[in-house]
Amino acid sequence: MLTHLHISDFAIVDRLDLDFEAGMTVLTGETGAGKSILIDALGLALGDRADTGVIREGCARAEVAAAFDIGDAPAARAWLAEQELDEEGECVLRRTLSAEGRSKGYINGRPAPMQSLRELGELLIDIHGQHEHQSLLRPEVQTALLDGYGDLQAAARSVAATAREWRAAREELERLSTAAAERDARRDLLAYQLQELEALDLQPGEVEALEEEHRRLANGGRLLEEGGRTLALLHEDDETSAAALLGAARRGLEELQALDPELAPVTELAESAEVQLKEAALELRRYLDRLELDPERLQWVEARIEALHDLSRKHRVHPTGLAGLAGELAEELAGLEGADQRRAELAARVEALAARYREEAGVLSAGRARAAAALGEEITGRIRRLSMPDGRFEVALEPRAGAEPAPGGEERVAFRVAANPGQAPRPLARVASGGELSRISLAIQVATVQAGTVPTLIFDEVDVGIGGGVAEVVGQSLRSLGGTRQVLTVTHLPQVAAQGHHHLQVGKRKVDGANRTRVRPLSPDQRVDEIGRMLGGLEITDNTLAHAREMLELAAVGS
Repeated sequence: MLTHLHISDFAIVDRLDLDFEAGMTVLTGETGAGKSILIDALGLALGDRADTGVIREGCARAEVAAAFDIGDAPAARAWLAEQELDEEGECVLRRTLSAEGRSKGYINGRPAPMQSLRELGELLIDIHGQHEHQSLLRPEVQTALLDGYGDLQAAARSVAATAREWRAAREELERLSTAAAERDARRDLLAYQLQELEALDLQPGEVEALEEEHRRLANGGRLLEEGGRTLALLHEDDETSAAALLGAARRGLEELQALDPELAPVTELAESAEVQLKEAALELRRYLDRLELDPERLQWVEARIEALHDLSRKHRVHPTGLAGLAGELAEELAGLEGADQRRAELAARVEALAARYREEAGVLSAGRARAAAALGEEITGRIRRLSMPDGRFEVALEPRAGAEPAPGGEERVAFRVAANPGQAPRPLARVASGGELSRISLAIQVATVQAGTVPTLIFDEVDVGIGGGVAEVVGQSLRSLGGTRQVLTVTHLPQVAAQGHHHLQVGKRKVDGANRTRVRPLSPDQRVDEIGRMLGGLEITDNTLAHAREMLELAAVGS
């Protein structure tokens, strides 16, 4: 529920902080005092469009923040958790609007787009009398209210789940059926390509080994020639080879070491180098002895490499990727070969789901028909007590076009109303009078209170055009609704104001020559004075105050 509202520099409000409680709270005051300004400011926090004209004259920006206790709003808690914006037990929506036209929204202190404010706001508050927040005009809400009224939520969820399963199965079946010819061609191609790869019989690491062998065979002559020359430089020439020169250097170092033992490390290094040089020459001689020129083998290796590269270009992969490609093609081919069986299984599943849907939807339709008749009768009775004596409300069940399973069932739910005798019921959204629409909405809320999920309801002057006993009925209905939901009501009628559990008075005061809105909670004695003002006009007598006190006492007894 709404717990606190902060308004800064909005219209004629300089700064205002209001705390709200559960139950029914009434807002009263003289015309033009700013009651509707409070509703407009709250709408700004809920993501309504706004222009810079709402910023108080001379100020740089307007700000509105609304705090909610979301313990009674599971849908809002789930939304916040999904968006990773949840905070323990509380939710704060804040909106700022600058004189330059920049608008910023925040949810629990984190920046949020206006769409997010609106989505969350619809789960927290319904403002009746302002179309922007009248969720009752939305077909999906009307359906949910009817299902809740008839205790049909479980049946509706089952129908929706079956319809979604049917649609998913049918879409997969259509994909398989549409691609049948393409699938057969693809299967033949895959079989041929896989046969090519299997015939190639590529072994792990073979590409690298072939490239290495090809380099050796293609350069065999050079390896023999250059290898022999290098061997001579290393060891074969007795006078000029590296081994001969290094041996002479080592012998010289041995003579010098006899003169100075400190040369021993140098001599050891020379001896080690001489040993390693001899080993290198020995290994090179062995390599050259093994090396043979093999033109036939070279020809085979080149043909093998060419075959690998041809196939790799065909499949647009590196030759080393051909082995993995064979596995991928085999897997795809296996899937295609099982497609016919899968298609048969899907066809049977689609048929079975359609039969299950028809059975479940039939049960839901029967339940909705019973609930629609009862709800229409109940709301008709309520609106006739709300200054619409000839009003008639009906819940229409319109067959859906097409025979395909739909998540909402086999019918569309539409709330319709006729305000005058002889008038055919029309959709609720097309009711011309705002006052009538507000009163009808009130009747619907009271009748379906257990099915509703929005914790806070605001009724902005739902008593327009009524008075006397009807006004008292409106007040009693709102008070009854406040027993289970938080209700805020803007009213000019004392009969409605007397029914509130809490009372806020909205007034104006002069500050530096300009009007400013002020709001104050009223004590029991102050409530008597305010309702007396609403009853008595310019002159408030003792009888007027006595009547006001009696109205408050009767309201308390009636609850």
